[in-house]
Amino acid sequence: MERRSVLLGGLALGTAAMARAQEAAPAASSFQLAYAPHFGTFAQVAGDDPIAQLEWARERGFTAWEDNGMAGRSVEEQTKIARAMERLGIRMGVFVANFGTAFGKRSFATASEEHMESFLRDLANSVEVAKRVNATWMTIVLGDRDPRVELDFQHSRAIEMLKRGAEVFEPHGLVMVMEPLNPWRDHPGMLLAKAAQAHMLCKAVGSPAVKILFDIYHQQIAEGNLIPNIDRAWDEIAYFQIGDNPGRNEPGTGEIHYGNVFRHIHGRGFTGILGMEHGNSQGGVEGDLKVLEAYRAADACIAR
Repeated sequence: MERRSVLLGGLALGTAAMARAQEAAPAASSFQLAYAPHFGTFAQVAGDDPIAQLEWARERGFTAWEDNGMAGRSVEEQTKIARAMERLGIRMGVFVANFGTAFGKRSFATASEEHMESFLRDLANSVEVAKRVNATWMTIVLGDRDPRVELDFQHSRAIEMLKRGAEVFEPHGLVMVMEPLNPWRDHPGMLLAKAAQAHMLCKAVGSPAVKILFDIYHQQIAEGNLIPNIDRAWDEIAYFQIGDNPGRNEPGTGEIHYGNVFRHIHGRGFTGILGMEHGNSQGGVEGDLKVLEAYRAADACIAR
């Protein structure tokens, strides 16, 4: 094939993809649940600028956003993002509150003075970030378990840390959402792996500032039985996250019937945020549009 033909063919493909991107822009109220992309989800089609990504997503019906690393951004960047989200009518989802005590440390399992101080310091900083970006929920991870100590003792120590953390958040109306993480694929050795554990900890703490982040991807791997476990933990679930399995990509790329799961969550009257904490199964503009189409297809199942 001649070089000119190759170039023209590539240009045609690129033009077609961008045309599809423009066509994929219905009214801004297109979703029945508040799915929250993150920076990077639509970067190929919307560009690298965070504000452009927010605008592109809002034009296509997304009314929420999440950013795990928000606390690590500069005050200037946090403020800029928050103003854009307020202008667009986008709600802020989670950011991670306690990277300092989250991974690779037996923090909640021991509740040592060092870990307690680090945790409370992270939460105090998160309060200021939350005020700046209009956030309500912040993810917390309970760190590693101690293989030489009975699990119930570790739970007791975790409850102590959570109660102390709740004292920081409660006066501000903020909520830390504990995230159980699967031990089989991504996070071996974590203290908190299952929804039942998280539910028990919430009940033991007894604070509106301590709830569950039910990550559907992690829970499918950790224990499955998604809808019954959602029902059992419902009174303590404040936030959901999404990802199909295997692969941790958009709905429709794995074994989870997200149409049924979304229909059930919607039917129970959930008005919170469902974070899109997953990758794109395909690269480029077409991959971004495939994610958009996947959410439209799954969300459409709610009305069936």
